[in-house]
Amino acid sequence: MPQIQAICVVIAARNASATIGRAVASALAEPETAEVVVIDDGSTDATSTAAQTADDGSGRLRILRFEKNRGPAAARNAAIACSSSPFIAILDADDFFLPGRFGRLLAEDEWDFVADNIAFIEESRLTGAPPTIPEFDPQPRLIDLESFIEGNISRRGVRRGEIGFLKPLMRRAFLESNDLRYREDLRLGEDYELYARALAKGARYRLIHACGYCAVVRSDSLSGRHRTEDLRRLYEADRAILADSSLSGEMVAVIRRHERHVRAKHDLRRFLDLKNDEGAFAALRYALARPAALPAIAGGILADKTERFRRPPGIGAAGHLDSPGLRYLLSAIPVSAQR
Repeated sequence: MPQIQAICVVIAARNASATIGRAVASALAEPETAEVVVIDDGSTDATSTAAQTADDGSGRLRILRFEKNRGPAAARNAAIACSSSPFIAILDADDFFLPGRFGRLLAEDEWDFVADNIAFIEESRLTGAPPTIPEFDPQPRLIDLESFIEGNISRRGVRRGEIGFLKPLMRRAFLESNDLRYREDLRLGEDYELYARALAKGARYRLIHACGYCAVVRSDSLSGRHRTEDLRRLYEADRAILADSSLSGEMVAVIRRHERHVRAKHDLRRFLDLKNDEGAFAALRYALARPAALPAIAGGILADKTERFRRPPGIGAAGHLDSPGLRYLLSAIPVSAQR
């Protein structure tokens, strides 16, 4: 089993002064944490100062700053490059770890990536003390490229739950031996793209349903501000993965499904951008010039108009309704229910 203090926690942060202290403190509280590297990605607020105030004096915190914003992928690559721990964990600046997370992950065997469940919690529920999260049955399993990508294709009328949101612990040796880093031109789906390439290269990706990561849902979160251009770059990233001649037929088929899924989102967003910026005629001209995009545009508009009639209730652990302001990415079985 890996020795204590073997993990580098990477936090890319931009204008996160209100939340970065909580994130840093949760990372330093884990005894397996050897390094916490914060990259202040061109913030215009006091992000670096707020991160420094969470330092516990152990010498494990390091804060670097980009003068200009370069995006989360570039920030994470910089943190990985300046760290040396054998394992790497990603923590978003809005989010935090629950106590004991790394111990549970490191207890698993035979993996290059290992991830746990995520609790999505409304910011209004955070009143100081960490939320009470049930102890879930780990139910460890390996996921392959096909199941990973299928889990990242969202569907209308189904609550969003793409497993690309997961924040796995990564083995540095696997990243190094396969020359894997984040694509710095991506500002949407950079995690998904890295994990997909790793799985295509044979990574063992283990998943447990125990919950150790809290993602805070905020109305002003930067992660929700994506441009139409970001969608284009993401489907082009899928096409770049498809250029790998070693992929099996099943791998090619599922990546193409994801590429079409993202491209449909792009076509709809581009249509709406044109309608808002240049008027309905310009949007219609764009759609008619791209017959292949017409079903995605028409279907997307219809779905948006009828979404309020189709919205399902949230389903949480063990199939029960989530509590107000709290839901889980993966369905799970509380250990107490088995006793």
